[in-house]
Amino acid sequence: MRIDGFIWLPDIVEKLAVKHHVTEDEVEEVFFRRPLFRCVEHGHCEGEDVYSAREDRRWKVHDRVLIYKPDHLALIVSAQDMDAKERRRYERR
Repeated sequence: MRIDGFIWLPDIVEKLAVKHHVTEDEVEEVFFRRPLFRCVEHGHCEGEDVYSAREDRRWKVHDRVLIYKPDHLALIVSAQDMDAKERRRYERR
């Protein structure tokens, strides 16, 4: 999956900072390390599906959820580090 840029909505940026303690730079950094993408659900608009992007780095698994836009842009909708339960489920795959 090719991503040429990111779309950031102010409400999402605030939620990531306050609730998940994740910055925009931390989210974008994951995409430069070639994460594993998995289609989570089909989007409401044709060609705009929802994906999870995961990568394992330094014993932490990061989860980023995005809507992939037709012009190779990623609309970030969530991002957080996985908790221990999620990490175990991810490692079993």
